[in-house]
Amino acid sequence: MFDNTPIQSYEELHQALDALLEENLNVTANLANASALLDHFLENINWVGFYLFDEDKEQLILGPFQGKPACTTIEVGKGVCGTAYRGNDIFIVDDVNEFPGHIACDANSKSEIVLPIYKDGKGIGVLDIDSPIYERFEEKDRVGLIEVVEIIKKYI
Repeated sequence: MFDNTPIQSYEELHQALDALLEENLNVTANLANASALLDHFLENINWVGFYLFDEDKEQLILGPFQGKPACTTIEVGKGVCGTAYRGNDIFIVDDVNEFPGHIACDANSKSEIVLPIYKDGKGIGVLDIDSPIYERFEEKDRVGLIEVVEIIKKYI
């Protein structure tokens, strides 16, 4: 289990996340712990969490997160999260103000990365991470966070 030791690399994050999640098969608890671990590991972020697809409402609903209160629903195809989910595409947005239709839940957010979560061809939701710094997210973050999503998918 995670012991609050500083994590220095994505490889260490992946090992800690896998160990943390294997102890519990409850989706909500696992996503809550994943967001807390990511918040602990990632520097210069102001929000990290999940939006989960609600089949009945056909929209993304706020899930476990770390940060300020957030938008509770996002329409599929709207904003960075809804667009990433709809197209099953990863988005790195260097300046959220430049993204057409960006949904500003926190005016302090300047950049964002969103990774869709699909399992067995079914859309589960997205991992959304915001930063108060422009151009915060790089290729190493995209690659490292892809593996984070792969680990999470084993436990949801």
